[in-house]
Amino acid sequence: MHENYDLEQLMELVQTRQFRRLRELLVNMNEVDIAEFLDELGPEETVLVFRLLPKELAAETFVEMDNDQQELLIRSFSDTELQEVLEEMYLDDTVDVIEEMPASVVHRILRHCDPESRKTINELMKYPEDSAGSIMTTEFVSLTADMTVEDAFKRIRRTGVDKETIYLCYVVNDSRVLIGLVSVRTLLLSDEDDIISDIMESSIVSINTLDDQETVSHMFNKYNFLAMPVVDQEHRLVGIVTIDDAMTVMEAEATEDMEKM
Repeated sequence: MHENYDLEQLMELVQTRQFRRLRELLVNMNEVDIAEFLDELGPEETVLVFRLLPKELAAETFVEMDNDQQELLIRSFSDTELQEVLEEMYLDDTVDVIEEMPASVVHRILRHCDPESRKTINELMKYPEDSAGSIMTTEFVSLTADMTVEDAFKRIRRTGVDKETIYLCYVVNDSRVLIGLVSVRTLLLSDEDDIISDIMESSIVSINTLDDQETVSHMFNKYNFLAMPVVDQEHRLVGIVTIDDAMTVMEAEATEDMEKM
């Protein structure tokens, strides 16, 4: 029994088909708790209850569910439902789901992604399984050194809605080479006409696409970052790894170590 929600009450609402009241409770719950609750339900009820969730919450919950449940939902989704969930999900989460699915399900997912996302997903899936490239996301905010703080905020407002994090922005040159980073905190505390090159940090800790995931998790431990930039062999910025993905790797490592012991 979870302390933040009443499992018995939720179960009773499912059994008595009080779906309006159930939805009212679900929209105020955390997506991890909702996934945990859905895990208690039978297949038909899982699909039924999942459909009560608003789009954004549905996508967040979907990411937290285990692979069998995700597969169950994908197989029962209409084309429109599948598209809506995929549109709300971050690309790295979509890749994670795809990697665990049978070929027929993968084919259906890719068919309902927009062409640009499909291209990025295929690129992300080419990275070795245990590499930084395979857990990074390509959804980050990039700025150029000659922008003003005002320009930077315009860019964040225009593009930030689809990004996994906007707290750290990465500065690149014309060749997409990573040359600095600036936090939103720094931007907020600067004047509107300050130039990014004058306020950015130039000494950046980055990881390479082919670095081992274990190396990545150790670097997060060492530096306490919320996100880290991922560069290719030419030091071009290709993605970022966020702390939640690094934590997943750390948990997997800890489980592996326990099993060995």
